[in-house]
Amino acid sequence: MPTIVSHAPSGVCDITTILILGGTMEASALARALADRGIAATLSYAGRVGRPKAQPVSIRVGGFGGVEGLICYLRDHHITHLVDATHPFAAAMSAHAVAAAARTGIAHIALTRPAWVPVAGDRWRHVANVDAAIAALAGPAQRVMLALGRMHVNAFAPQPQHHYLLRFVDAPESPPTLPDHHIIVNRGPFSIEDDMRLMQDHRIDLIVCKNAGGTGAEAKLIAARRLDLPVIMIDRPALAPRREAYSVDAVMGWLDHGAVACKGSACPTGRSAGSGWSRR
Repeated sequence: MPTIVSHAPSGVCDITTILILGGTMEASALARALADRGIAATLSYAGRVGRPKAQPVSIRVGGFGGVEGLICYLRDHHITHLVDATHPFAAAMSAHAVAAAARTGIAHIALTRPAWVPVAGDRWRHVANVDAAIAALAGPAQRVMLALGRMHVNAFAPQPQHHYLLRFVDAPESPPTLPDHHIIVNRGPFSIEDDMRLMQDHRIDLIVCKNAGGTGAEAKLIAARRLDLPVIMIDRPALAPRREAYSVDAVMGWLDHGAVACKGSACPTGRSAGSGWSRR
Protein backbone atom coordinates (compact mmCIF):
# COMPACT_ATOMS: atom_id res chain seq x y z
CA MET A 1 0.00 0.00 0.00
CA PRO A 2 1.21 3.55 -0.67
CA THR A 3 2.67 5.32 2.34
CA ILE A 4 3.52 8.92 3.24
CA VAL A 5 7.13 8.88 4.41
CA SER A 6 7.86 12.60 4.78
CA HIS A 7 6.05 15.90 4.93
CA ALA A 8 6.65 19.35 3.52
CA PRO A 9 6.67 22.41 5.77
CA SER A 10 3.48 24.38 6.26
CA GLY A 11 2.66 27.61 4.46
CA VAL A 12 1.42 26.40 1.08
CA CYS A 13 -0.43 28.11 -1.73
CA ASP A 14 -4.23 28.06 -1.40
CA ILE A 15 -4.80 27.90 -5.17
CA THR A 16 -2.67 25.03 -6.37
CA THR A 17 -2.11 21.49 -5.13
CA ILE A 18 0.31 19.46 -7.23
CA LEU A 19 0.76 15.74 -7.65
CA ILE A 20 4.13 14.93 -9.22
CA LEU A 21 4.52 11.45 -10.66
CA GLY A 22 8.23 11.09 -10.05
CA GLY A 23 11.29 8.90 -9.97
CA THR A 24 13.51 11.17 -12.09
CA MET A 25 15.97 14.00 -11.45
CA GLU A 26 13.50 16.34 -13.13
CA ALA A 27 10.82 15.39 -10.61
CA SER A 28 13.16 16.18 -7.72
CA ALA A 29 14.11 19.52 -9.25
CA LEU A 30 10.45 20.42 -9.68
CA ALA A 31 9.73 19.44 -6.07
CA ARG A 32 12.45 21.83 -4.91
CA ALA A 33 11.10 24.66 -7.08
CA LEU A 34 7.57 24.17 -5.76
CA ALA A 35 8.78 24.05 -2.16
CA ASP A 36 10.71 27.28 -2.70
CA ARG A 37 7.49 28.90 -3.85
CA GLY A 38 5.47 27.49 -0.95
CA ILE A 39 3.20 25.50 -3.27
CA ALA A 40 1.64 22.33 -1.84
CA ALA A 41 2.89 19.23 -3.61
CA THR A 42 3.27 15.50 -3.22
CA LEU A 43 5.94 13.53 -5.05
CA SER A 44 4.83 9.99 -5.87
CA TYR A 45 7.31 7.15 -6.39
CA ALA A 46 6.41 3.83 -7.96
CA GLY A 47 8.51 2.07 -5.32
CA ARG A 48 11.21 0.53 -7.54
CA VAL A 49 14.02 2.39 -5.76
CA GLY A 50 14.58 1.16 -2.23
CA ARG A 51 16.13 4.40 -0.94
CA PRO A 52 14.31 7.41 -2.40
CA LYS A 53 16.03 10.72 -1.85
CA ALA A 54 14.75 13.04 0.86
CA GLN A 55 12.52 15.72 -0.63
CA PRO A 56 11.21 19.13 0.51
CA VAL A 57 7.63 18.06 -0.26
CA SER A 58 5.46 15.16 0.85
CA ILE A 59 6.46 11.79 -0.56
CA ARG A 60 4.13 8.96 -1.51
CA VAL A 61 5.44 5.49 -2.36
CA GLY A 62 3.45 2.87 -4.26
CA GLY A 63 1.06 2.38 -7.15
CA PHE A 64 -2.42 3.84 -7.50
CA GLY A 65 -4.30 0.81 -8.80
CA GLY A 66 -4.68 1.84 -12.42
CA VAL A 67 -6.62 4.75 -13.86
CA GLU A 68 -9.53 4.40 -11.43
CA GLY A 69 -7.21 4.44 -8.44
CA LEU A 70 -5.40 7.51 -9.72
CA ILE A 71 -8.73 9.28 -10.29
CA CYS A 72 -9.77 8.51 -6.71
CA TYR A 73 -6.47 9.86 -5.39
CA LEU A 74 -6.75 13.07 -7.41
CA ARG A 75 -10.27 13.70 -6.15
CA ASP A 76 -9.72 12.61 -2.55
CA HIS A 77 -6.64 14.84 -2.19
CA HIS A 78 -8.11 17.82 -4.05
CA ILE A 79 -5.33 17.84 -6.63
CA THR A 80 -5.54 20.77 -9.04
CA HIS A 81 -2.52 20.02 -11.26
CA LEU A 82 -0.95 16.71 -12.29
CA VAL A 83 2.68 16.70 -13.47
CA ASP A 84 3.93 13.48 -15.04
CA ALA A 85 7.70 13.52 -14.42
CA THR A 86 8.14 9.76 -14.71
CA HIS A 87 10.81 8.06 -16.79
CA PRO A 88 10.18 8.32 -20.56
CA PHE A 89 9.70 4.54 -20.62
CA ALA A 90 7.01 4.51 -17.91
CA ALA A 91 4.42 4.22 -20.67
CA ALA A 92 1.65 2.67 -18.57
CA MET A 93 1.82 5.32 -15.85
CA SER A 94 1.93 8.10 -18.44
CA ALA A 95 -1.13 6.65 -20.17
CA HIS A 96 -2.95 6.48 -16.83
CA ALA A 97 -2.08 10.13 -16.18
CA VAL A 98 -3.48 11.23 -19.54
CA ALA A 99 -6.69 9.25 -18.99
CA ALA A 100 -7.18 10.37 -15.38
CA ALA A 101 -6.60 14.03 -16.21
CA ALA A 102 -9.06 13.87 -19.10
CA ARG A 103 -11.77 12.28 -16.96
CA THR A 104 -11.34 14.64 -14.00
CA GLY A 105 -10.62 17.87 -15.88
CA ILE A 106 -7.45 18.35 -13.86
CA ALA A 107 -4.69 20.35 -15.53
CA HIS A 108 -1.97 17.97 -16.73
CA ILE A 109 1.51 18.32 -18.18
CA ALA A 110 4.47 15.99 -18.69
CA LEU A 111 7.92 17.13 -17.58
CA THR A 112 10.11 15.04 -19.84
CA ARG A 113 13.42 15.01 -21.66
CA PRO A 114 14.01 15.34 -25.39
CA ALA A 115 15.17 12.02 -26.80
CA TRP A 116 18.84 11.51 -27.62
CA VAL A 117 19.79 11.65 -31.27
CA PRO A 118 22.97 10.14 -32.71
CA VAL A 119 25.81 12.42 -33.79
CA ALA A 120 28.97 11.87 -35.79
CA GLY A 121 30.95 9.01 -34.29
CA ASP A 122 28.00 7.21 -32.70
CA ARG A 123 27.51 3.54 -33.61
CA TRP A 124 23.87 3.00 -32.66
CA ARG A 125 21.63 0.14 -33.63
CA HIS A 126 18.02 1.15 -33.00
CA VAL A 127 15.59 -1.47 -31.70
CA ALA A 128 11.91 -1.11 -30.84
CA ASN A 129 11.82 -2.67 -27.36
CA VAL A 130 13.62 -4.84 -24.82
CA ASP A 131 12.68 -8.07 -26.64
CA ALA A 132 14.31 -6.74 -29.80
CA ALA A 133 17.43 -5.80 -27.82
CA ILE A 134 17.63 -9.36 -26.47
CA ALA A 135 17.33 -10.77 -29.97
CA ALA A 136 20.05 -8.39 -31.18
CA LEU A 137 22.51 -10.02 -28.74
CA ALA A 138 22.38 -13.38 -30.50
CA GLY A 139 25.85 -14.49 -31.53
CA PRO A 140 29.31 -14.97 -30.04
CA ALA A 141 30.05 -14.05 -26.44
CA GLN A 142 30.73 -10.40 -25.71
CA ARG A 143 31.22 -8.21 -22.67
CA VAL A 144 27.97 -6.24 -22.48
CA MET A 145 27.10 -3.27 -20.31
CA LEU A 146 23.36 -3.42 -19.60
CA ALA A 147 22.51 0.18 -18.75
CA LEU A 148 18.83 -0.53 -18.14
CA GLY A 149 18.36 -0.61 -14.38
CA ARG A 150 17.33 -3.80 -12.66
CA MET A 151 13.77 -4.11 -13.97
CA HIS A 152 14.63 -5.83 -17.28
CA VAL A 153 17.91 -7.58 -16.42
CA ASN A 154 16.54 -11.09 -16.00
CA ALA A 155 14.86 -10.86 -19.39
CA PHE A 156 18.33 -11.21 -20.95
CA ALA A 157 18.74 -14.76 -19.59
CA PRO A 158 18.02 -16.25 -23.08
CA GLN A 159 21.43 -14.85 -24.13
CA PRO A 160 23.61 -16.48 -21.42
CA GLN A 161 26.81 -16.53 -23.48
CA HIS A 162 27.69 -12.94 -22.62
CA HIS A 163 29.37 -11.40 -19.60
CA TYR A 164 27.05 -8.65 -18.34
CA LEU A 165 28.10 -5.54 -16.44
CA LEU A 166 25.17 -4.27 -14.34
CA ARG A 167 25.02 -0.93 -12.54
CA PHE A 168 22.19 -0.46 -10.02
CA VAL A 169 21.11 2.30 -7.66
CA ASP A 170 20.28 -0.34 -5.00
CA ALA A 171 21.67 -3.82 -4.48
CA PRO A 172 19.21 -6.42 -5.82
CA GLU A 173 17.28 -8.49 -3.29
CA SER A 174 18.20 -11.65 -5.18
CA PRO A 175 20.98 -12.36 -7.69
CA PRO A 176 20.12 -11.88 -11.38
CA THR A 177 19.49 -15.03 -13.36
CA LEU A 178 22.33 -14.18 -15.74
CA PRO A 179 25.02 -16.85 -15.28
CA ASP A 180 27.96 -14.49 -15.93
CA HIS A 181 27.60 -10.98 -14.54
CA HIS A 182 29.21 -8.32 -12.39
CA ILE A 183 27.17 -5.83 -10.31
CA ILE A 184 28.15 -2.29 -9.38
CA VAL A 185 25.92 -0.46 -6.89
CA ASN A 186 26.22 3.28 -7.31
CA ARG A 187 23.96 6.29 -7.72
CA GLY A 188 24.59 8.72 -10.57
CA PRO A 189 24.98 11.06 -12.24
CA PHE A 190 28.27 9.74 -13.64
CA SER A 191 30.95 11.71 -15.47
CA ILE A 192 32.20 10.90 -18.95
CA GLU A 193 35.61 10.07 -17.52
CA ASP A 194 34.07 7.73 -14.94
CA ASP A 195 32.11 5.86 -17.59
CA MET A 196 35.10 5.63 -19.92
CA ARG A 197 37.18 4.20 -17.10
CA LEU A 198 34.40 1.76 -16.19
CA MET A 199 34.08 0.51 -19.77
CA GLN A 200 37.83 0.15 -20.16
CA ASP A 201 38.35 -1.57 -16.80
CA HIS A 202 35.64 -4.13 -17.63
CA ARG A 203 36.71 -4.47 -21.30
CA ILE A 204 33.21 -3.68 -22.53
CA ASP A 205 32.42 -4.56 -26.16
CA LEU A 206 28.84 -3.28 -26.36
CA ILE A 207 26.34 -1.13 -24.45
CA VAL A 208 22.59 -1.71 -24.28
CA CYS A 209 20.46 1.20 -23.10
CA LYS A 210 17.09 2.90 -23.39
CA ASN A 211 16.70 6.28 -25.05
CA ALA A 212 16.01 8.05 -21.76
CA GLY A 213 17.21 11.43 -23.02
CA GLY A 214 18.45 14.32 -20.92
CA THR A 215 21.93 15.01 -19.62
CA GLY A 216 21.95 12.98 -16.41
CA ALA A 217 22.61 9.62 -18.09
CA GLU A 218 24.24 10.82 -21.29
CA ALA A 219 27.82 10.24 -20.11
CA LYS A 220 27.76 6.58 -21.10
CA LEU A 221 26.88 7.49 -24.69
CA ILE A 222 29.68 10.04 -24.96
CA ALA A 223 32.04 7.51 -23.40
CA ALA A 224 30.96 4.88 -25.93
CA ARG A 225 31.49 7.36 -28.77
CA ARG A 226 34.99 8.21 -27.60
CA LEU A 227 35.86 4.54 -27.21
CA ASP A 228 34.24 3.64 -30.56
CA LEU A 229 31.88 1.14 -28.92
CA PRO A 230 28.57 0.09 -30.48
CA VAL A 231 25.29 0.82 -28.69
CA ILE A 232 22.00 -1.04 -28.94
CA MET A 233 19.53 1.80 -28.42
CA ILE A 234 16.01 0.91 -27.34
CA ASP A 235 13.65 3.50 -28.79
CA ARG A 236 10.94 5.13 -26.71
CA PRO A 237 7.43 3.69 -26.60
CA ALA A 238 4.61 5.50 -28.35
CA LEU A 239 2.56 7.67 -25.97
CA ALA A 240 -0.84 9.29 -26.17
CA PRO A 241 -0.90 12.98 -27.23
CA ARG A 242 -0.20 15.23 -24.25
CA ARG A 243 1.21 18.60 -23.28
CA GLU A 244 4.96 18.38 -22.65
CA ALA A 245 7.53 20.62 -20.97
CA TYR A 246 11.29 20.18 -21.16
CA SER A 247 12.37 22.21 -18.12
CA VAL A 248 11.26 22.99 -14.58
CA ASP A 249 10.98 26.66 -15.55
CA ALA A 250 8.52 25.77 -18.30
CA VAL A 251 6.34 23.86 -15.82
CA MET A 252 6.45 26.76 -13.37
CA GLY A 253 5.43 29.11 -16.16
CA TRP A 254 2.53 26.82 -17.03
CA LEU A 255 1.42 26.82 -13.40
CA ASP A 256 1.68 30.60 -13.19
CA HIS A 257 -0.45 30.97 -16.29
CA GLY A 258 -3.19 28.81 -14.81
CA ALA A 259 -3.04 30.51 -11.40
CA VAL A 260 -3.50 33.93 -12.98
CA ALA A 261 -6.39 32.81 -15.12
CA CYS A 262 -8.54 31.17 -12.44
CA LYS A 263 -8.63 29.12 -9.28
CA GLY A 264 -9.21 25.39 -8.97
CA SER A 265 -8.94 22.47 -11.36
CA ALA A 266 -10.82 24.03 -14.28
CA CYS A 267 -7.97 26.38 -15.24
CA PRO A 268 -7.40 26.79 -18.99
CA THR A 269 -4.28 25.07 -20.20
CA GLY A 270 -3.65 26.34 -23.73
CA ARG A 271 -0.53 28.35 -24.44
CA SER A 272 1.80 28.98 -27.34
CA ALA A 273 4.80 26.75 -27.99
CA GLY A 274 7.06 29.74 -27.41
CA SER A 275 6.28 29.54 -23.69
CA GLY A 276 8.58 26.54 -23.28
CA TRP A 277 5.96 23.81 -23.39
CA SER A 278 3.83 22.37 -26.15
CA ARG A 279 1.46 19.66 -27.22
CA ARG A 280 2.80 16.45 -28.74
